Amino acid sequence: MSERPFDLAIVGAGIVGLAHALAAARLGKRVVVIDRDAQANGASVRNFGFVTVTGQARGEVWRRARRSARVWAEIAGPAGIEVVQRGLTMVARRTEAKAVLEAFLETEMAEGCAWRDAGDLGDRLPVQGEVLGALTSSVDLRVESRTAIPRLAAWLEAAHGVTFLRGVAVRGVETGRLETSVGAVSAETVVVCPGDDLVTLFPDAFAQAEVTRCKLQMLRLAAPGWRLPGPVMSDLGLVRYLGYAALPQATALRARLEAEQPSHLEHGVHLIVAQSADGSLVVGDSHHYGATPDPFARDDVDALILDEFAKVFGQAPPPVLERWTGTYASAVGHSLIEAPMPRVRLVTVTSGTGASTAFGLAEDVIAGLYGLPRQGAAA
Repeated sequence: MSERPFDLAIVGAGIVGLAHALAAARLGKRVVVIDRDAQANGASVRNFGFVTVTGQARGEVWRRARRSARVWAEIAGPAGIEVVQRGLTMVARRTEAKAVLEAFLETEMAEGCAWRDAGDLGDRLPVQGEVLGALTSSVDLRVESRTAIPRLAAWLEAAHGVTFLRGVAVRGVETGRLETSVGAVSAETVVVCPGDDLVTLFPDAFAQAEVTRCKLQMLRLAAPGWRLPGPVMSDLGLVRYLGYAALPQATALRARLEAEQPSHLEHGVHLIVAQSADGSLVVGDSHHYGATPDPFARDDVDALILDEFAKVFGQAPPPVLERWTGTYASAVGHSLIEAPMPRVRLVTVTSGTGASTAFGLAEDVIAGLYGLPRQGAAA
């Protein structure tokens, strides 16, 4: 392949790479995105498509999530992406969980949120099990990731002139140049967004940051005959999402969960229930860590997820239509952002929140690369 000059070359066509393509294209840059797969196949399409703002870690991550939700809302229509759900219903099953949510409502992160008792949740939670009430939010949204990611890429190509090179492996990166399986590609700047590929490019950076991989298990259930306007979460999520878990009130909740649901905590299980346009439910998930997690889904772990579903909704789960696993890069903190050489950035979300934060993160990285004020800083 002959060398082609681009303003920016992006390695990786997952949501993080696509977000960087959008941020650069909006500045009028000529962008190429290079990916080894023929189509989206990784974490970006193996998730809920849930753009979660409420409960993200306080400060920078929460700001990036707010900005990302706004970008999703801006581009959804033009890109032909359906927003299938809006908001969040964060259920409290225990008094300790209610205390966490009441404390959360006193923070700046509670914009767009309110507490509602169980008897006032009919429009958000049509069937209820062990529920004291819930925090409801209006700032979150959900897309169907399996279709949203391909449509976003197609729109970037058609509307913003982004070039895609698929089925192409990047073997080496240096300032101004990438060596690929089809020849050299030249670009003034490079952003490497490799997801959980921790060994092909800049492995030393991943090793130094102690990045590993996280495997999750997820399921799709048959349509239950009722509708959820927004995704549903429960007590277990309050000790995983740092916007809640970092609050002092979460200590008592964790102690009770350790006594009552130790197996759920051992397997990193918490509950998210999202609903697709066809009525089916996307349900998960679990968390297991390792350099190379095995690809097998365990039935006992699925049973733990479905146990929490039954307690929240007060009924047996509908039949399982699909089961799958996914993996993502994992480390302490939200993301790894490195400058391994001039005009090259390595960017990986290490918290499983790519769909929720990638647009805000990418705007920050692109602004830094081009010496511009940080976009959306006040958003």
